[in-house]
Amino acid sequence: MAPELEQFDPIGEIYLALGKKDEPYFRLVNEFYAGVEKNEILRPLYPEDLQMPKEHLALFLIQRTGGPQTYSLNRGHPRMRARHMPFKIATKERDAWIDEMTVALNAVPEFASHKAALMEFFEGFATFLINSPD
Repeated sequence: MAPELEQFDPIGEIYLALGKKDEPYFRLVNEFYAGVEKNEILRPLYPEDLQMPKEHLALFLIQRTGGPQTYSLNRGHPRMRARHMPFKIATKERDAWIDEMTVALNAVPEFASHKAALMEFFEGFATFLINSPD
């Protein structure tokens, strides 16, 4: 009987590939939230002060791409679907989120060689968070 194969995680090694640097993630998140601030679909979903959401997203992305587990140490299990349940997320919100993340990803050159894998992750993850038909 053949040993079980581990499922390949295309984004699980990005943090290492970027030299274990947090800075590109914080730039990505700052770019993303600059778009959110101007986006009439997304802005109402966020608190007035975006500092905590920025930190949470950066730490989550660092952890998810193979970096330190700081997000979980500070906030517990990510439980992203449960954390986002209070907000109406339909296809319109998902698409707006993807649009802003795409712009942000394009603005941070360190992620260029990982863009396809990250976009696949972001698209699947954003779809997973949909909790409303409209």
